[in-house]
Amino acid sequence: MKILITNNTLDERAGSELYARDVAISLLKRGHTVIAYSPRLGKVAEELRAATVAVVDDLDRISTPPDLIHGQHHLETMTALNKFPGVPAVYFCHGWLPWEEMPPLHPRILRYIAVDDTCRDRLILEHAIPENKVHVILNFVDLTKFLPRSPLPKKPKNALLFGNYTQDNLFYKNIQDACTQLNINLDTAGTGMRNSTAAPHELLKNYDIVFAKAKCALEAMAVGTAVILHNNDRLGPLVTLKKLDALRRLNFGIRTFNELVSAEAVITRLAQYDAEDAAKTSSRLRSLVDCESTVDEILNVYSEILIEHQQEYSFNPNAEGQANAKYIRGLSESKNMTLAPRWLNAQATALQTENNALRAENNAWKNSVLFRLKEKILKIPGSRKIVSSLVRFFSDRNKK
Repeated sequence: MKILITNNTLDERAGSELYARDVAISLLKRGHTVIAYSPRLGKVAEELRAATVAVVDDLDRISTPPDLIHGQHHLETMTALNKFPGVPAVYFCHGWLPWEEMPPLHPRILRYIAVDDTCRDRLILEHAIPENKVHVILNFVDLTKFLPRSPLPKKPKNALLFGNYTQDNLFYKNIQDACTQLNINLDTAGTGMRNSTAAPHELLKNYDIVFAKAKCALEAMAVGTAVILHNNDRLGPLVTLKKLDALRRLNFGIRTFNELVSAEAVITRLAQYDAEDAAKTSSRLRSLVDCESTVDEILNVYSEILIEHQQEYSFNPNAEGQANAKYIRGLSESKNMTLAPRWLNAQATALQTENNALRAENNAWKNSVLFRLKEKILKIPGSRKIVSSLVRFFSDRNKK
């Protein structure tokens, strides 16, 4: 089978890029012909070429059409569908929020794959994709690379903030503060902190606790670390054996983050660390997430599509033209919506982040020893007058 895999970038080592890379390499090893397409190439493209997977940034460089399009990200998927008329496709949705993950509607997209239940809801509830066309294939790990680490210590000594969304901000400092209070060393890895790693399978085995989400969380658990779900300013739970299956259905992602990052919230989760439970969680996870089993599922969907396409497809220029027109109109509306409002949205996001930071700072202040001491002093009869007099005294001195 000749398969064309699309993605908006093949540069930084991020979720959908690594998904495309791992699937492509597995398919190649099974004897299939694989081509990876993205208009933006880089580090992941180099890894694919090193594995002898063909990589292009221009579809004109492909001399014969593929048998099937494995589409990730709507612009690149629609580009491939229009470049290769008559070729069927499957579309993979990897996220609830990103614009590029929005599913296109086209008569030759015969199946839609969601990587978790959240993405399934996006496809069905927001974009009217028929339920019988939607499959959930949960995320995976290359278990041949992410090998089990040595047994965890009874008490954690080293922690890692692992992921591309971590930034050097108040929320990072809150995690740092919590780890310091418990004598836990904290390191970071990810593009947001400008220290991305090309060998996470080697890095992760050096840590007892990892703060991560989605594929990063999966990889950390596969190695055997305890994992606290985290995404920049939000925290989820410590993953335990009891919670594992439910959290996996959500890809350890956006629906699992239930609290603003504060030192107190982090300390609560760190206190739940249980080396024995983490080992059981890792063992259970490894029985579920093997890359090759996932590729088996993907190939089953490919086969369904090719059989259905062969039996039922007939070129309908009107249906394809209508789908393309609707898609282009959607792009135009999206552009008009994002030009002027984009600045406002950015400002609103910045203000919201600042507000969250102030709330976290305020909560930290209210939980501090100094604040509690102040409250106790102010409850003493006559103390407010004394404090007011002192404030006026020092204020008058500063004016002189």
